[in-house]
Amino acid sequence: MSEATYGLTRAAGTGYQSGFGNEFATEALADVLPVGRNSPQRVAKGLYAEQLSGTAFTAPRAHNRRSWLYRIRPAAVHMPFTPIANDRLVGDFSTVPTTPPNQLRWDPLPMSDAPVDFVDSLITMVGNGSAASMSGCAIHLYAATASMRDRFFYSADGELLIVPQEGRLTIATELGVIELEPFEIAVIPRGVRFTVALPDGRARGYVCENFGALLDLPDLGPIGSNGLANPRDFLTPKAAFEDREGKFELVAKFDGHLWRADIGHSPLDVVAWHGNYAPYKYDLRHFNAIGSISYDHPDPSIFLVLQSPSDTPGVHSLDFVIFPPRWLVAEDTFRPPWFHRNVASEFMGLVHGVYDAKEEGFVPGGASLHNCMSGHGPDAETFRRASSSDTTKPHKVDDTLAFMFETPRVIRPTAYALETSQLQAQYFECWQGLQKNFLAESKS
Repeated sequence: MSEATYGLTRAAGTGYQSGFGNEFATEALADVLPVGRNSPQRVAKGLYAEQLSGTAFTAPRAHNRRSWLYRIRPAAVHMPFTPIANDRLVGDFSTVPTTPPNQLRWDPLPMSDAPVDFVDSLITMVGNGSAASMSGCAIHLYAATASMRDRFFYSADGELLIVPQEGRLTIATELGVIELEPFEIAVIPRGVRFTVALPDGRARGYVCENFGALLDLPDLGPIGSNGLANPRDFLTPKAAFEDREGKFELVAKFDGHLWRADIGHSPLDVVAWHGNYAPYKYDLRHFNAIGSISYDHPDPSIFLVLQSPSDTPGVHSLDFVIFPPRWLVAEDTFRPPWFHRNVASEFMGLVHGVYDAKEEGFVPGGASLHNCMSGHGPDAETFRRASSSDTTKPHKVDDTLAFMFETPRVIRPTAYALETSQLQAQYFECWQGLQKNFLAESKS
């Protein structure tokens, strides 16, 4: 969607600032940002100063996230919130049905023939923990067929990691505009207000709402100083604002429920801001994949893009992992992901192409869930081909992009996820063709 469609006044120059977790400073109009202070007695151009904090005030400096906003009206200016009846979103996963240990897989969420915007199309599939405890996550799907009109949204429950699968999104936030397409991701911080337009008229994808500690880049350890997702490739928008009055709706996700309030102006009225708490996007095509050049298929942790840390060193409350195009060169090695059972639980999605361990049934826009200690791995046909292929030649995994949300806690499907017609009742059959090959007299 064009700049003119939103009526936004944007900062000069390119639309983004580069870096992960940087201290940014940006203004859509010159001479607005205070010099040497955050909250002067009178802000330039009659604006209000407002701090937006994403961590505790006393969090260590390296982990402290906050931004100062200079806006036309404070965020407090709106009418009281009233509840919205909603049975599509779940914020407390102690309330969902008993979780089966079965492997589960779903077809893509269908597109509605009626106009449905981003917020109204969201539906919770799985998750754990709760918004109230500020621990765990909720994984939603969206299938939108209309842009949000004079309607704005924010989540007080967690930051939103958005993974488009089909169709572009124009996400206009309080702190600037993000243009997002498949193969890219965006993270909208907890509390940041935004609206979503659909340049292509429809869009489908995945949203992980992280209730826990803010997503961060993983340490590289023995990998060294380079590799995986490079900080310079993360982009945060420059300031953009609109000074627009009228009848608008502000929708809040708070404590697992939706609320609405009338608001007489656009909340996208931040003329300038500085700080390190802001939305950002990242192009997954820039990911520098690491792999074996001798033997054995490495653990999927080498494909880690972002993580939400926990109190236990080395254990994350949420991992975002991708499986991008890459070379496989390990000799005398079964190259697809091996059969495995994990203490961690895995929710997978497919943005594009074919996943190298599942060539049938797992399609773009679909999803699968393999919970704690549930056995899974390549299907029978993939195993047959990979076991007999020529491993003396490098093989390029191409034209694909799969991803995984992984957590150390059981991921619990909602009632919708267990009852929907998109659930593939015969998923288990993909392993039934794995026959007994054992020969007691054989030497290999």
